[in-house]
Amino acid sequence: MADTSDFRNGLIIKLEGKLYSIAEFQHVKPGKGGAFVRTKLKQIPEGSVIDKTFRAGERVEEVRVERRNFQYLYESDELYYMMDGETYEQIPLPGSLMEDVLPYLKEGMNVSVLMDGDRPIAVELPLFVELAVAETEPGLRGDTAQGGSKSATLETGAVVSVPLFIEVGDVLKIDTRTGRYIERA
Repeated sequence: MADTSDFRNGLIIKLEGKLYSIAEFQHVKPGKGGAFVRTKLKQIPEGSVIDKTFRAGERVEEVRVERRNFQYLYESDELYYMMDGETYEQIPLPGSLMEDVLPYLKEGMNVSVLMDGDRPIAVELPLFVELAVAETEPGLRGDTAQGGSKSATLETGAVVSVPLFIEVGDVLKIDTRTGRYIERA
């Protein structure tokens, strides 16, 4: 069992018989009344998000999961094939588990798969990935008082906002938690 002081992003808990991952949390201590914790919980593996408020100190059931390293190989018929980094065993994962990571996932990338026993329940990307720019319009300098930005489509199909000096072929470092451009790699 865990209480609200143990909350952290990524913690997996069980509520009403379902598994949830804490996407966001905020401790609130109002002037009147007791403290509480606001959370956004993402249901695993469905992906739906709910808002839930807990009283400070409230206990919840923490689910212990194993993180295993896998390498993404390929996609075929809505199944995404991963290879275990230790045993070289290949497992197919359904698209429902992959929805959040697809914009930043490319073949050969190493990912963490959260396992509840032998059942995969979620896929986590590294915090930062390096992806090449596949398409962007030319940046026109001098049109803005501050630094401007434009849209760029990455090799995986994700669209991010980038500075004007970024060109097709540049490799960018992207934060997978927020989907934001960090720097050129």
